[in-house]
Amino acid sequence: MKTIIITFNNVSDIAMLYREFDLEQLESQYSPSSCIDDINVFIQRYVDDSKSSALWAEQHQSLRSNLAYGDSEDELIDMYLPTAKQAKGKLQVYIHGGYWQQLTKDESAFAANNFQQLGCHFAVINYALAPKVRLADIVEQNRRAIAWLYLNADKFGYDAEQIYLSGSSAGGHLAMLMAQTDWRQYGIENGDFIKGICAVSGIYDLEPIAHTYINEPLQLSEQEIQTLSPIRLSTPQCHVIIAYGDNETSEFKRQSDDMARRLDCTSLQVARCNHFDVIMELSDANSTLSQQVIKQMELA
Repeated sequence: MKTIIITFNNVSDIAMLYREFDLEQLESQYSPSSCIDDINVFIQRYVDDSKSSALWAEQHQSLRSNLAYGDSEDELIDMYLPTAKQAKGKLQVYIHGGYWQQLTKDESAFAANNFQQLGCHFAVINYALAPKVRLADIVEQNRRAIAWLYLNADKFGYDAEQIYLSGSSAGGHLAMLMAQTDWRQYGIENGDFIKGICAVSGIYDLEPIAHTYINEPLQLSEQEIQTLSPIRLSTPQCHVIIAYGDNETSEFKRQSDDMARRLDCTSLQVARCNHFDVIMELSDANSTLSQQVIKQMELA
């Protein structure tokens, strides 16, 4: 597998590293924390709100934790069962971000109670992180997790043909790739079971990432850039929501807008939100982003 090595022949090469950005500018563009004062505030909110969600679900006996979808210690799913009087038989699956290098399912359940109260099942996928594994391995783990959720639908009581995905940042990238999968390779003949995606602040073209410090643990190959960049692949047939916060870098916004044009769908810029808190809108049924997902899932 060939790894991309960046070399500079002259000053002009540095000035035109990617689009109109030099290295310093490009790394700033792909550092979401450059738009905020303290990232730890938002990470702590993920932790606290996810713990609260898990505690609430445990009190309502509606949490099935650490379900194994594979053989490794990283391949686990937490399943939150609906608590509304009338279950809708639909599953919302959340794929966490963290540049494929950080976070776990344990910090990623902040929206669970919202969907439970709407009558939905809610699953959070855990996967191995770089540099322990390559990005291609992370994608494969998520595909096997989705296949497991499809094949085990009857066990938990949702419709296998009514699965929806959401993801933030790297999770948005992974969610989009799930809808660009040949599921026959995973023992699933009906490839249309993913009915909708909400991709938030995602990376849809990996090329610029390969030029930055973010690539140090990833070591992206040319093949991975081609085959794991959603914008370069076939168009998903399901309904897609592309969203991002208004306080994000121009490159994150551009990637979302480019992906939306590729899909011929709308990109939603969420007011008063940044890269880290925009996904938290899914915790509130009355928020703009939640309302879009509720409409997508035909819950209202």
